[in-house]
Amino acid sequence: MAKQKGILKLRGTIGDMTFYKSRDGYMVREKGGIEPERIANDPAFQRTRENGEEFGRGGKAGKLFRHAFQGLLIRCFDRRLVSRLHRLMVKIIKTDTVNIRGQRTVTEGNSNMLVGFDFNERSKFDSRFYAPYTSAIDRANGELSVSIPALVPVNLVAAPRGTTHFRIFSGGGEIDFDGEQFSVALSESELLPWDNTPTEALIHTHSVPEASTHPLFLALGIEFFQETNGEFYPLKNGAFNSLTVVAADKV
Repeated sequence: MAKQKGILKLRGTIGDMTFYKSRDGYMVREKGGIEPERIANDPAFQRTRENGEEFGRGGKAGKLFRHAFQGLLIRCFDRRLVSRLHRLMVKIIKTDTVNIRGQRTVTEGNSNMLVGFDFNERSKFDSRFYAPYTSAIDRANGELSVSIPALVPVNLVAAPRGTTHFRIFSGGGEIDFDGEQFSVALSESELLPWDNTPTEALIHTHSVPEASTHPLFLALGIEFFQETNGEFYPLKNGAFNSLTVVAADKV
């Protein structure tokens, strides 16, 4: 793969060369490859077919996970989220020790590997929020909770310049990767001043069906605002907001 230079930027195919635009600029690569029919049927490409099946399954799992937390995700997002989450889902699939290669799934893999995943890599949660908190998942009673003790915002919240207020938000629920369904509940605090005034303790509790048979996940985030003439505006349209997975429980 090579990068195009010069004033004239090409797109399309000329001879054996394909010109296209990517996030990294205008690129060029040599046209070629193996016929799809051969990949689909030739025993020599069995490993390729297996890898393709699991690669596709990882993509579907990542999409489902994003949709499950969409209500939180709209507050913070980075352009590489889709690819980062896809790669992690494929890694989880490869930890499946129940199914044979090519048929491995996220459900049978170690989905707890999602703990610590940041939805906004440009503003990671642990670089914004330094206060202690506890998270818990009670599968039997169908409760996912996160508790944050009282804190002094200016000491424990690394707010970007221009911040006057912030809010803590969270989401917890179950995801059926095999059935491609989910049930997620969301919570958020009131807008809290970013100053020296201690906050009250926060507890967010999310309910799922008791004794759920699906993987459970709990996510925690923070968003920043600027008050102007009594109105609150998301700082930089949410570019500094953070959201991370703080707990998970595989069946």
